Amino acid sequence: MARSRTITVRINGTEYTGTVEPRRLLVDFVREECGLTGTHIGCEHGMCGACTILMNGMGVRSCLVFAVQADGAELLTVEGLAKDGQLHPLQQAFWEEHGLQCGFCTPGMLMSAYELLQQNPDPTEEEIRIGISGNLCRCTGYYHIVKSIQAAAKALRGR
Repeated sequence: MARSRTITVRINGTEYTGTVEPRRLLVDFVREECGLTGTHIGCEHGMCGACTILMNGMGVRSCLVFAVQADGAELLTVEGLAKDGQLHPLQQAFWEEHGLQCGFCTPGMLMSAYELLQQNPDPTEEEIRIGISGNLCRCTGYYHIVKSIQAAAKALRGR
């Protein structure tokens, strides 16, 4: 029989410690144990991207990662984008450019876009579309999402 294990992760700069069963998913730990419900649970098969977070700077589908695998990791969730009550330029651009509709895919989309802009601060439209290709949106045609990411890239370069 597998035993519970105590893990410690740093999420958005705050340390969290909890005891988890070996098969507990990271998305469940983040949402239920840490109270960070911005990360959405979608397909639970890693196909939709709704649960995307950054683990040690790289985007992961938190529905495919066991919490024990994240022990000692630095995590960034959508809640960690805004600072001091100010939206991150990416969040602001999604608001201004109408890059969201129902909002279900938005947290994962934001995190994938954030990772993309960390790696490539001036992406082409094609590079943006490739960068978010693992995130499904059922409401939009992606046009406004792409425009939002372009606007955010421009704003971030202008800082």
